[in-house]
Amino acid sequence: MYQNDPMKVLTGEVRLSYANLTTPRAAQQGGEPKYSVTLLIPKTDVKTKADIDAAINAAANEALTKVWNGARPPQLATPVWDGDGVRKSGVPFGDECKGHWVITASTKNKPQVVGIDNINCELSPADIYSGMYARVTVRFFGYSNSGNKGVGCGLGNVLKTRDGEPLSGQSSAASDFAGIGASPAAAPAYGVPTPVAYGTAPAAAPAYGVPTPVAYGTAPAAAPQPPMNTAPWNSGNGINPITGQPM
Repeated sequence: MYQNDPMKVLTGEVRLSYANLTTPRAAQQGGEPKYSVTLLIPKTDVKTKADIDAAINAAANEALTKVWNGARPPQLATPVWDGDGVRKSGVPFGDECKGHWVITASTKNKPQVVGIDNINCELSPADIYSGMYARVTVRFFGYSNSGNKGVGCGLGNVLKTRDGEPLSGQSSAASDFAGIGASPAAAPAYGVPTPVAYGTAPAAAPAYGVPTPVAYGTAPAAAPQPPMNTAPWNSGNGINPITGQPM
């Protein structure tokens, strides 16, 4: 009993799994989207388990006249599962469920998720995730649907108590590559031209023996001339070799 409601329970600290607390999700294709969460209740928390059992009995007693027309189901279906056993499908529960009672609660209305340090301010979606720890209000009710009778669990509000290891089922990049460190710098490649951006002409290699181009209309610089012999025909005897006269 919580707040004078025999079918309502405030849990002790539990761990949250499959936390759909910010966006509703349909349990089956074509089903009605609901907000939901799976509570992992430590088996050492005997008080919370006793409160849940009492609330389930209270919900069954109310449903006996209001829902089941005075006929209690011979085998009452409840939302409480043993995390050390198997699911309804026969598949074993995950390792995170070992040593816990497992209950899934849902609601059509968006629950308020607040932090223990400020219960008047709702948490941002980034602070709400599967794996965190919280205390949760739930309320049990009897149902009869297509011949199926039992007690279900409605979700109230969530009080986050502390962070925990995320149960996302996906590893982070930091954990995948821990210890590898930064990649070593690439060794310089000798004799391999440096790549350039597409559409950019590479720098031209120096041209040996090719004159440097000049602007159009400008005369190129004259090539240096060898020094002229001032007396190329001087035979050394003072006679002009052409005229035959003394010089």
